[in-house]
Amino acid sequence: MTTALQQLRSLRIVPVIVIEDASHAERLADALVDGGLPCAEVTFRTAAAAEAIQRMRAHRPEMLVGAGTVLTVKQAAAARSAGAQFMVSPGLNPAVVGDCRMHDIEIFPGVCTPTEIEMALSEGISTVKFFPAEPMGGLKFLKAISTPYGMVDFIPTGGNSKANIAEYLAFKKVIACGGSWMAPADWIAAGEFDRIREETARAVASIGNPMGAAR
Repeated sequence: MTTALQQLRSLRIVPVIVIEDASHAERLADALVDGGLPCAEVTFRTAAAAEAIQRMRAHRPEMLVGAGTVLTVKQAAAARSAGAQFMVSPGLNPAVVGDCRMHDIEIFPGVCTPTEIEMALSEGISTVKFFPAEPMGGLKFLKAISTPYGMVDFIPTGGNSKANIAEYLAFKKVIACGGSWMAPADWIAAGEFDRIREETARAVASIGNPMGAAR
């Protein structure tokens, strides 16, 4: 079975989704898949997150759908029940990591310092979210802190855009980048799904065929 990590390595871009109304989930899923990115990280920043994950998984089962901004074990349980295939958190919460391990679901916790990278390694995690990427110093900072940790891969998120994603993805320790520019919350709320599909297609084109991209 292909793991979420393996799929993220192939996709290279992870749409980070903030959705207020779960009734938009199916059309959003269609826009992302049709645009060439069958993937979404639905953040638990809104009450609609769990239902949106459930609806996206049911509507487009070929999608890789994960939960983002998972801060508590309760949220992890809700995401898991909804069918989330991976989880992402802004920081490293040992209780959330332990819960995900117990239920055999991949989690990518957020780090932004060497100490936090070592905390992740102590939990047996070698693929982490680098967050917030741009405010922390961007690719230059990531290259500096990653140098001692050849066994660690990163998913930079936070300030990534169509202007800088190719540069991030060219760094061999970056397996994928998270970003919301192809499906921002206001476009979703306004039902601008054609616009989302077109912007997603542009993102895919900017890095070549993501499913065949080489590291």
